[in-house]
Amino acid sequence: MQICPIGTFYGDAVYKYDAPRQGRLFAGHPGRIVLNPGMNFETALRDLDGFERLWVIFQFHENAGWRPTTRPPVPPKGKDRVGTFASRSPYRPNPIGLSCVRLLKVEGLTLYVDEADLLNGTPVLDIKPYIPMADAFPDAKAGWVEEQERDLWTIETTPAFDERIQWLRENSPFDILSFVEIQLTRGPFDDTRRRLEIDDTAKTGVLAYRTFRVDFSYDELSRKIVLTSLRSGYTPEELYSPEDKYGDKKIHNEFIEKFR
Repeated sequence: MQICPIGTFYGDAVYKYDAPRQGRLFAGHPGRIVLNPGMNFETALRDLDGFERLWVIFQFHENAGWRPTTRPPVPPKGKDRVGTFASRSPYRPNPIGLSCVRLLKVEGLTLYVDEADLLNGTPVLDIKPYIPMADAFPDAKAGWVEEQERDLWTIETTPAFDERIQWLRENSPFDILSFVEIQLTRGPFDDTRRRLEIDDTAKTGVLAYRTFRVDFSYDELSRKIVLTSLRSGYTPEELYSPEDKYGDKKIHNEFIEKFR
């Protein structure tokens, strides 16, 4: 069996930790699927007008190997792991994913979409129209998902955080607020997350986004997280060094100068 990509997805999520757990949680971050030329795909795209959603079959190109069980973001009550075939884990025997995206428009060989949980550069294997009559079963049982403990948190911000995030949004391609919402609104204190540090005594935490750090406080009773500040993750010594592995020290120096 030979399967070849028909195109590539391009979007805001670059690293695996940028990707949302479900595409609908990433609304407002349009991406595009660019199909390969010379394959008569222009004709294959005919008659997509009028469809609001598409099924996108893609390859998990950043994942190697598979695991028979997985730990979901919010585990079911009394369990730590579930079977891979009973999950949406990207580590599968065949690295194939399925995403229901919102179709915005089609121009030539480019499909503009939203609510996609794909990484930038993801190989696209196929595209099919979403048909509510055949694809929607709102009353279907969802197994352990229905039994899992709900762990939903609200996110609030302070003026200090808002000022910093607005400056960064205007001066860099980073979308830190979206990343924070994806990471902290559901099961925020999962101890398997290596980019999260929690102080249980002070009820505060630090979430790492690339080379930036987000400080927050939290209240378990109200299930509320308050984003208090945004700061550089570089030390003064690291910023002084000429080595610039990620090519972002210039923006960090300007950020520090602005908010010193």
